[in-house]
Amino acid sequence: MISEAMTGLGKKRSTIREIFEYGNQRAKIVGRENIFDFSLGNPSVAPPDCVTEEIRKFVSEERPEVLHGYTSATGLEWVRQAMADSLNSAYGTNFNKDCFYMTVGAAASLCIVLKAIACPGDEFIVPAPYFPEYKCWIENTANAKCVLIPADPTSFQINFGELEKSLSENTKAVIINSPNNPSGAVYSEETVKKLASVLEDAEKKWGHPIYLISDEPYREIVFDGFKRPFVTKYYKNTFICYSFSKSLSLPGERIGYVLIPDEMEDNRDVYAAVCGAGRILGYVNAPSLFQRVVGKCVGKTADISIYNRNRDVLYNGLIEAGYSCVKPQGAFYMFPKAPEENEYAFCEKAKKYDLLLVPGTDFGCPGHVRIAYCVQTETIERALPVFKKLAADYGIR
Repeated sequence: MISEAMTGLGKKRSTIREIFEYGNQRAKIVGRENIFDFSLGNPSVAPPDCVTEEIRKFVSEERPEVLHGYTSATGLEWVRQAMADSLNSAYGTNFNKDCFYMTVGAAASLCIVLKAIACPGDEFIVPAPYFPEYKCWIENTANAKCVLIPADPTSFQINFGELEKSLSENTKAVIINSPNNPSGAVYSEETVKKLASVLEDAEKKWGHPIYLISDEPYREIVFDGFKRPFVTKYYKNTFICYSFSKSLSLPGERIGYVLIPDEMEDNRDVYAAVCGAGRILGYVNAPSLFQRVVGKCVGKTADISIYNRNRDVLYNGLIEAGYSCVKPQGAFYMFPKAPEENEYAFCEKAKKYDLLLVPGTDFGCPGHVRIAYCVQTETIERALPVFKKLAADYGIR
């Protein structure tokens, strides 16, 4: 006997991956240059020069048994201190190395936190739109209940009316993602302050901590001078789950961290639970070479201006073609409304033009589609006439 649940998950890839693989097969037939693949959030922008420089330096100067050997389960001390120093400088916080646990990217960070804090009967609230794997991790890693709340499609800020109705004695945490995948929305300071107030009231009402889990792989990718609030400064019981996949364009290297602030209630016990969860899940000792690389490159980013340019080209083109869309403030996704109620049918029709889009239902927002614009700018420019043809099929403009 084997796990039927795991077998089911293994036999069915996520919708995003299914569309990506469809594109790979189509590329063999019509050529990669003729596929307009906006399915996967895979950065096309090169890492900053410091990444290559530090890799070369470590490989040439460090002894192999040290460079490729085990580190402490929680990560190298100097790397964790570098994480603390960088955030303290950027946000006026007061973290130290013992607030950090190095991980195999943000996915591992989230799974570790969920495993660390989940108890029988717990519920985790996820505001839409959300990354689809949250539900999978809550239900299968934490063996908890996922409570999904509908989006506010006018702004993609948190729908507080629905959030307050969903809070209960069983609520263990709320998961947020800002800048957001898939909408590109960035939570304003007003939103973060209100969220903190709502959760503080709920903690008093139910008499136990309600955690906020902030998933932040797109933290630095913010446009138009928008100031993204750093959540721990507003709510003490906040976990930060971070990845360098997007900021340094290193998605395949799987390197990130969990931040457990000193001000969190029972901080040392919570940190111990994170260590225990990392042990149980086998996430000890994040990749040693890339711990060192991000330790030296923390605070630097790939060229974010390229994503800003891509956003403007795509957004202006879609609006001109007659599509309806909330303008993203960050990340590298756009989330327009489909011109028909069934966005799956719209995405299938888009395939006629080898235009690959992801249906919004998987993100908790039926009627929308996600466009990952972390591609070459030239790809977007060539795709705009195709978007116009698709709009014309619906009698738009």
